Amino acid sequence: MTTDPNQFVFPTVTWRDDAGEHSARWRSEAAVPAPKRIVPADDRTSADAAYRLASEGTALLWRGDFQNARQLLQAMTRRIERKPRKQPASPIDAFNAHRQAQAQRARTLGMLLIPLEADYSIALRRAPEVKDACREVYGEAAQGAQASVVSLRELLGLIGAHEWRKKGVEIGALGARIHPHYGVFSPVRGEYVDLVARAPLPTHTLAFDIGAGTGVLAALLAKRGVARVVATDTDARALACARENVARLGLSGQVQVIEADLFPPGRAPLVVCNPPWLPARPSSPIERAVYDPASGMLRGFLDGLAAHLEPRGEGWLILSDFAEHLGLRSRDALLAMIDAAGLKVIARDDIRPVHPKAVDPSDPLHRARAAEVTSLWRLGAK
Repeated sequence: MTTDPNQFVFPTVTWRDDAGEHSARWRSEAAVPAPKRIVPADDRTSADAAYRLASEGTALLWRGDFQNARQLLQAMTRRIERKPRKQPASPIDAFNAHRQAQAQRARTLGMLLIPLEADYSIALRRAPEVKDACREVYGEAAQGAQASVVSLRELLGLIGAHEWRKKGVEIGALGARIHPHYGVFSPVRGEYVDLVARAPLPTHTLAFDIGAGTGVLAALLAKRGVARVVATDTDARALACARENVARLGLSGQVQVIEADLFPPGRAPLVVCNPPWLPARPSSPIERAVYDPASGMLRGFLDGLAAHLEPRGEGWLILSDFAEHLGLRSRDALLAMIDAAGLKVIARDDIRPVHPKAVDPSDPLHRARAAEVTSLWRLGAK
């Protein structure tokens, strides 16, 4: 493998076939390192051979029928799922084993690669049209751009995200659809939205939404009658997504979306935050909406809240106790963070999640998921 001068952004991968040596740009939105060895594969490649090569760290560049590549990926997935799992001794052992298995699964299944032409077309039989999906994630293809390769698994994720972005997610409490962008946490788990929809508003003048994501909570606050909402985020995709959703809903006059690390300037009578729920290190940029290393965003919100609340104002912390059931953070530790930040608990509203994994006994984290409760903590300065 060689790399071009922009190696940290666009590594270049090489491989050989009967026609000689070839190279292309490596693409990975999950920041997966470029594979060191690539071999051609096509419709004659068996699932057993593909799985063996992928498990050994050899990537397969597909040259056959696109739909057959999808079937091969499914066959490789079945081989992974056949492997017996040891029963972990504790919830945290189960969590660590689950993450390790998911990482190994992603590495193995990510070894089946698809070639993209410079304009994002796929020159394979029965290949779908993916140009729009690719442009939404990669940007417009530059003039003179190089052909690239991407894992089929990631490409299917791009296609799925494109479809979700087009049709949107129905939000009952909002009475409208939110259209998530690729890499922005989709509000498919609606319980946290329902909590914000039913909590008593301490103000109708101004609210801050910290970590806006798709903009769903900012839009909901505006729909509930808050005259001005300032929503913040640091992620470029989230900022673009929130602004698009706010505009689509006709709320641009009420909601301002700005780039800021946690809090905007000033104080507000209501400050809302729905941070990532699990204090663990993300294994890819896309996981940052789920994992909060060392509870960094949670601590930052709590530690800065009192300085950004108006007198008698409220901070709304929306947080699942999933981490508590996994042994990653205790309730006492959370309460100690709140107290150390000069805050007090005014009230708490709880709701149980209703997503499919909560009732799936085959899920390796089922015990923790079945006990999970999502809470809206109403906090005030001491």
